Amino acid sequence: MSINRVHISGNLTRDPEMRATQAGTSILTFGVAVNDRRRNPQTGEWEDVPNYIDCVVFGNRAEPLSRFLSKGTKVAVEGKLRWSQWERDGQRRSKIEVIVDEVEFLSPRQGGQQGQGGYQPQGGYQPQTPQQQVPQQQAPSYAAPQPNSYAPQPAAQTPPPAEVYDEDIPF
Repeated sequence: MSINRVHISGNLTRDPEMRATQAGTSILTFGVAVNDRRRNPQTGEWEDVPNYIDCVVFGNRAEPLSRFLSKGTKVAVEGKLRWSQWERDGQRRSKIEVIVDEVEFLSPRQGGQQGQGGYQPQGGYQPQTPQQQVPQQQAPSYAAPQPNSYAPQPAAQTPPPAEVYDEDIPF
């Protein structure tokens, strides 16, 4: 068994490019830069080294998603890897790209709103505003009992006598 699943987060390296196949399928391509930390052999210091990952979105999700992405946008992407090869000018070339299944926006939107809602394929991007968030239920608070404010409480239950054995319990 093999698993082909990838999760990356980083910034878009360029504005997304939208195109369509002859059959009319929409294709959105964009690049994401992710950092890798390596120790510099000369200085011994840790450095961030960028990796540039090509990402592709197919179908009905491509067009709505293109409206919300731009160069520099921070996103988390989930998908699968696809390797392809071709020949150009007599040279063989190849690349690995991510076929995107899910995109979550990690950058604030233009209006200063945090894009935590992510992309929803059925209805487009639905950011969560404070009014849309489900209110958290607060735990009930109990005040300390005041003297003479309650009816007398029954005494705490006493444990069964020591002569009760497991065999006497009906379950």
